[in-house]
Amino acid sequence: MATATTASASASKMTASERKVIFASSLGTVFEWYDFYLYGSLAGIISAQFFSGVNPTAAFIFALMAFAAGFAVRPFGALFFGRLGDLVGRKYTFLVTIVIMGMSTFIVGMLPNYATWGMAARIIFIAFRLFQGLALGGEYGGAATYVAEHAPNGKRGLYTSWIQTTATLGLFLSLLVILGTRTWIGEKEFAEWGWRIPFLVSIILLGVSVWIRLALNESPAFAKMKAEGKGSKSPLAEAFGRWENAKVALFALLGGTAGQAVVWYTGQFYALFFLTQTLKVDSATANIMIALSLVIGTPFFIVFGWLSDKIGRKPIILGGCLLAAITYFPAFGLLTHYANPALEKALISSPVTVVANPAECSFQFNPVGTAAFTSSCDIAKSFLARNSVNYKNEAAPAGTVATIKVGDKTISSFAGTGLPADQMKARTAEFTKQITDAIRAAGYPAAADPKATNQTMLVIVLTYLVLLVTMVYGPIAAQLVELFPTRIRYTAMSLPYHIGNGWFGGFLPTTAFAMVAATGDIYYGLWYPIVVAVMTLVIGFFFVPETKDRDLSKWH
Repeated sequence: MATATTASASASKMTASERKVIFASSLGTVFEWYDFYLYGSLAGIISAQFFSGVNPTAAFIFALMAFAAGFAVRPFGALFFGRLGDLVGRKYTFLVTIVIMGMSTFIVGMLPNYATWGMAARIIFIAFRLFQGLALGGEYGGAATYVAEHAPNGKRGLYTSWIQTTATLGLFLSLLVILGTRTWIGEKEFAEWGWRIPFLVSIILLGVSVWIRLALNESPAFAKMKAEGKGSKSPLAEAFGRWENAKVALFALLGGTAGQAVVWYTGQFYALFFLTQTLKVDSATANIMIALSLVIGTPFFIVFGWLSDKIGRKPIILGGCLLAAITYFPAFGLLTHYANPALEKALISSPVTVVANPAECSFQFNPVGTAAFTSSCDIAKSFLARNSVNYKNEAAPAGTVATIKVGDKTISSFAGTGLPADQMKARTAEFTKQITDAIRAAGYPAAADPKATNQTMLVIVLTYLVLLVTMVYGPIAAQLVELFPTRIRYTAMSLPYHIGNGWFGGFLPTTAFAMVAATGDIYYGLWYPIVVAVMTLVIGFFFVPETKDRDLSKWH
């Protein structure tokens, strides 16, 4: 009995080999996310360096397009590298992905800008951005599969939850390096050349990651499958060409990763966007509060991963989706209350109305930055949405130029379609001054007052949003790995994950802004994550099986 007890205690402890697997996989993925987030954090500087020669607004849009391109190609990276991982092995595939990711980032740090190389600089920049997105599409599936196939039964949720911390830690690391570099060399030098330092530093991170990963062995489940000759010769066809496997991938997307993605992006990205763009909190303060909430909340990825080994993956993931759907509106209302009480008061006491022909009002969904919304209605609504002004819609006859009623004042918009650039600029400036004066007089603040901002309560609310992220994201890797057999696991789990996170999640800010502009309600964009979360709750409950007790060594 004593021997059995000792063996049981030994089995319950994580071995040195298992710690090495988790550390190597997690560390490499942290570095990959660090590389990936540099683009988003430095979009303004990148637009000036590589997309100059056009007006600043267009340059920033092109920079955001380059950032979005990385999200768009992630599912294709999942297919390519997933197939490779199921054919040749997990270890070498996600070794290749990190080399591509790291070298792409390092080269961008050395790339001459538009002023030096012209269009060639833009083309090369976007090419390496696409390489990054493709590599990230293969990295996550490889790391999650590799760790899960090393984990003992009953501990996959705990072990893979370390992978789930990597996106948050990567974002946090990128912000720290950028902030440290800016503080060290100053804003002027950072904008001119110092922005390259965070990109160049990635070569050190890459070297450490490759060195660690080269020392790893192939996963035992994959090695056993290969030895038995049970590997798939065509993972893509088997995973998605056979309905019995394709339907599992579809349910994994709609009943798992789609809801997980929108809760994640709402808690970590849309919350920051809402603070800075809607509530007009200064960027430095907002980033510090988000960073504090991440520091507090990140350990709960591990907590919920561990808990999912005890009670199952579904109760935690679907519970997070349910809480998000129920509490998003009150939570974001609290953000407004504690961040910008003057705006909260104005929203109640100073209603605004847009009077326009509904036929000329577009749904301003513009994920790739190519559409121009220049009707008088679109110009009016876009301005109000950007300036966090709630408004009601009132129909006007066809041919009527849109107007904005603010109290007893009426300001006419203008039709920008077909106007020469100089006239468009002049009319925009005139309209902007008139409507800005009107909304300021009505009590809408230009920015949040730091003295009226309750930072402690904001951090508490933001931490709650991060806790929802940890609920849905902590157990998702284990669930995805357990849904598919070893022979097609890398391929089959990667695609739903990256469609969910790259598309459902990646388009969230753009979709939310379009919904706000269309309705005139600064909170209306929250319906997007709420509806997707409810969809995942329903489909996940009825169609996604509980997987925590599956034995991966026998799941070929």
